[in-house]
Amino acid sequence: MLDRAGLELDLLRFTIAGSVDDGKSTLLGRLLYDTKQIFADQLEHIEKTSEQRGDGYVNLALLTDGLRAEREQGITIDVAYRSFVTPRRRFQLADAPGHVQYTRNMVTGASTADVAVILVDARKGVIEQTRRHSYITAILETPHVVYAVNKMDLVDYSEERFGEIARELAELTAQLGVHDETAIPVSALKGDNVVDRTDAMPWYDGPTLLEHLETVEIAGDRNQDDRRFPVQWVVRPMADEYHDYRGYAGRVASGVWRAGDEVVVLPSGLRTRVVAVDAAGEEIESALPGRSVTLRLEDDVDVSRGDMLADPEQPPVAAREVTARVCWMSEKPLEDRARLLIKHTTRTVPARVDELVSAVDISTLRDQPSPTGLALNDLGVVRFRLSEPLAVDPYARNRATGAFILIDESSNDTVGAGMVVDAA
Repeated sequence: MLDRAGLELDLLRFTIAGSVDDGKSTLLGRLLYDTKQIFADQLEHIEKTSEQRGDGYVNLALLTDGLRAEREQGITIDVAYRSFVTPRRRFQLADAPGHVQYTRNMVTGASTADVAVILVDARKGVIEQTRRHSYITAILETPHVVYAVNKMDLVDYSEERFGEIARELAELTAQLGVHDETAIPVSALKGDNVVDRTDAMPWYDGPTLLEHLETVEIAGDRNQDDRRFPVQWVVRPMADEYHDYRGYAGRVASGVWRAGDEVVVLPSGLRTRVVAVDAAGEEIESALPGRSVTLRLEDDVDVSRGDMLADPEQPPVAAREVTARVCWMSEKPLEDRARLLIKHTTRTVPARVDELVSAVDISTLRDQPSPTGLALNDLGVVRFRLSEPLAVDPYARNRATGAFILIDESSNDTVGAGMVVDAA
């Protein structure tokens, strides 16, 4: 999508989370409503539903609580993805549940986010779920975090109360190492400081929530130093005019790719050079992280789906052993010596749990050593032994090549998500 000057608008992905009844769905509804992203029939429907429920006001939460069970219970029970556009930026948002038992959904929503918006009820301040969600954004290396201190109308728009919460948040984020944090006082119900500025809090001179989301700088967040390209598909067209064409298609995980770049093919270790970068059937000058392209190589080396092309001067680790922070997402606990599949970029390999190193005590945010297992929604550190090598980077350095999912061999269900801490 283009702006008025004909330039393509960049895309910001953000997730929104908080405790139960903090007003997540109302905040998202307010964003959509005040930026005029809803149709007249949608507004008519929520007005009618609000009247039937006896809300006494237009309940904007109904815009995003799309499942019938959510509307009936008045809670969010799944990650709801929505998109909207303003004149300055495109947005994709993920509304994550607030209940403790849906921690896995929070991890799902935040795993690809540029910004995490964490709601804090101005009456309650920093609570356990605030700490939990902050911890998750810290281990996921989310580049930017916004604390929306909501329901300021219920504390008389108190500058003193907001200051108390801001100080609590500063202590928490310093402890966890949260990146680029900002606190904004809002009232989602009234619309104060969400999209439009308010006269109710003259003491606040910072941006509204939307202004912050529109202007936060994300161009430098992705790793453009370490060239990584997981091969998704080998391109060999059958048409006669393309009989000499051989390319390797995939999405750039990190780094900037150009013709002339030297590459190493992992795990084989073969070396060659890029002769062209193609996109949509045309040769392009360069490819940045996140772009889907086809690379053509100088030599006819053996490259298959699941291989990784990388900078030979700064290669990833071809690991047989990986230590990772894990969020366990299955009702069946993770136990020592369990056998699983690890899916990392485009490669899937069998793995075994070599050691359950620790589990997080969420009340203290400290690792407790040598747990007997990880239960549903537990966060912990696990060491895996792999049957085949994976080309990985530490997650703190490269989110794209430092993340993986865990799959149950028998059911093929996704049962966990991992972030690489160390590899050998």
